[in-house]
Amino acid sequence: MTLTIDTPALLFSATSLILLAYTNRFLTIAQIVRGLKKTYDEKENKSILVEIANLNLRLTLIRYMQLAGVLSLFLSVFAMLMLFFEYQLPGIILFGGSLLMLLISLGISFWEISISVKALRVHLKDLVD
Repeated sequence: MTLTIDTPALLFSATSLILLAYTNRFLTIAQIVRGLKKTYDEKENKSILVEIANLNLRLTLIRYMQLAGVLSLFLSVFAMLMLFFEYQLPGIILFGGSLLMLLISLGISFWEISISVKALRVHLKDLVD
């Protein structure tokens, strides 16, 4: 199998957009947590603590999503460097690692989205009943 330097370069745009989406998710959830903490300080409602715990889990997952995404980008760049110096086998291995990290990042993203959907269904349950 031969790999050219162009192939790992294709991951740049995709990974960059994914990392931007992850950062936007993180910032949105952080803003919600700050608002909920302020509300909890005023009312001390136990249900707010449950929501904050849920959001805390989601923030942790987003951190791991970002870590896997950055590792994917790093390995992709390192693969390009190996291919540039004509080390074909290390380049292929590093590119495979990059793809694996991207898959892990997307898998964690799916997990985080499913937690978000469950939380929204709890809120919507009151409307349905």
